[in-house]
Amino acid sequence: MVHYGHSNQLRQARAMGDYLIVGVHTDEEIAKHKGPPVFTQEERYKMVQAIKWVDEIAPGAPYVTTLETLDKYNCDFCVHGDDITLTVDGKDTYEEVKTAGRYRECKRTQGVSTTDLVGRMLLMTKAHHSNIDEDLDYRKHTDNFGKGPKGRSPWTGVSQFLQTSQKIIQFASGKEPQPGDTIIYVAGAFDLFHIGHVDFLEKVHRLAEKPYIIAGLHFDQEVNRYKGKNYPIMNIHERTLSVLACRYVSEVVIGAPYAVTADLLDHFRVTLVCHGMTEVVPDKDGSDPYEEPKRRGIFQLVDSGSNLTTDLIVQRIIKNRLEFEARNQKKEAKELAVLEAMRRLDEKR
Repeated sequence: MVHYGHSNQLRQARAMGDYLIVGVHTDEEIAKHKGPPVFTQEERYKMVQAIKWVDEIAPGAPYVTTLETLDKYNCDFCVHGDDITLTVDGKDTYEEVKTAGRYRECKRTQGVSTTDLVGRMLLMTKAHHSNIDEDLDYRKHTDNFGKGPKGRSPWTGVSQFLQTSQKIIQFASGKEPQPGDTIIYVAGAFDLFHIGHVDFLEKVHRLAEKPYIIAGLHFDQEVNRYKGKNYPIMNIHERTLSVLACRYVSEVVIGAPYAVTADLLDHFRVTLVCHGMTEVVPDKDGSDPYEEPKRRGIFQLVDSGSNLTTDLIVQRIIKNRLEFEARNQKKEAKELAVLEAMRRLDEKR
């Protein structure tokens, strides 16, 4: 997956030099060393390229980083997080560049990992958005793919992420709209920030010569009201960083109102309000949340050209998980059959 933990690593890496090239592995390389990827390699190429600290990507980068790779892209050194990565046979993937003194390290973002996010997606219950005890559906998957039910937040299930103002400052552009800018407002959950969101924001960005895109992010309770189940997978703070890391976004409204009001439009001097082709759920009182921008004639639907949704990502995760479990069960059955055959052979002797 691609998440704000990766974005934070890339932010730190970019600060160490002048030009950042990010090597992205193929699906085949990831499947060999780590397991089935959630996003395809083409999706990951585009996702990484959309992170604002990235100058260039190196598609199909080898899993083991060598001096040859660094020289190929004229890189002085490479950067990785302070968590060790190993090949399928247990070797340090950065051993060669470390020995040559062309390796630097950055701090890993606490409270998020692909494994953790996968765990959250497997807990498809609404229980963690209330204060009631977890039901069997929750406990069913509290294994190595997620955290146990103790000490979890009633709003985010298994998230251990702690937001600070410093982290937001590090991710924010800090740029205010300039004269001549077209101020465009978009709103939503932007949960599990993915290629569908990137494609949408890129299309919106192309609508103006000097776009200044403000993304309104709804609070967790609001997202849960219109999405249900255990959505959002990421809490409001995590979603804020995910969206801020995107090169097409200039500003984020944390906890934006569900209805795009006249006050909001006037406060930010909004020129245009955009929404994707996904369904717009009515507000609590049954009204259209985009009634005001439509009345002003500044509302526009934008087709991202992508059919990927958070729901589809969750379906991919569950499919991978079921295939993983089926493969393991088949392997265990085979091993048991071999042991049974050996036992019978010993008895005959």
